[in-house]
Amino acid sequence: MYYDVIIAGFGGQGIMLIADILALIAMKEEKNVTWMPSYGVEMRGGTANCTVVLSSEEIGSPVTGHPMSAIVMNEPSLLKYEPMVRSKGFLLVNTSLIDPEKAKRQDIDSLLLPANYIAKKLGNSQMANMVALGAFIEKTKIVSLDLAINLLPEIFPERPPKFISNNSRAIEKGAEFVVKGKQV
Repeated sequence: MYYDVIIAGFGGQGIMLIADILALIAMKEEKNVTWMPSYGVEMRGGTANCTVVLSSEEIGSPVTGHPMSAIVMNEPSLLKYEPMVRSKGFLLVNTSLIDPEKAKRQDIDSLLLPANYIAKKLGNSQMANMVALGAFIEKTKIVSLDLAINLLPEIFPERPPKFISNNSRAIEKGAEFVVKGKQV
């Protein structure tokens, strides 16, 4: 098994957190993992992306020129990474910030997810990254969705229970969007 994904968006959207959680789940599942972040020069609002590679075998390089999938949370990320996704790959597009018409490739499976909208309906638009994470895991099945939810207290040990339950709900809503094929 080998799977690589690029997660990209503006700084402050929780891009690295999505990557961290994917990597941690994969390690708990005893997969080999590489995690390679890249930041723009700005602290917030600049670009951020992270490549995560998961494998049952040893990983030769954390770099990928043509990932199996990409999660793009803003339009500049779509424009940069959509062309890089392998044919027959998967692209998750945050349509709250990206015009769905701009996702043009017909040779990949695209999920048009209104992540910010769903998160806002849950009470906090900052949970859009967790909505995207849940949808990505449900769609790709590369790691366990239940483990993602169950690891939140370990990932956020200092956070109150309400924070954990809200983020769990956001992950679940992202997964539900994939299962039901519509807004939830």
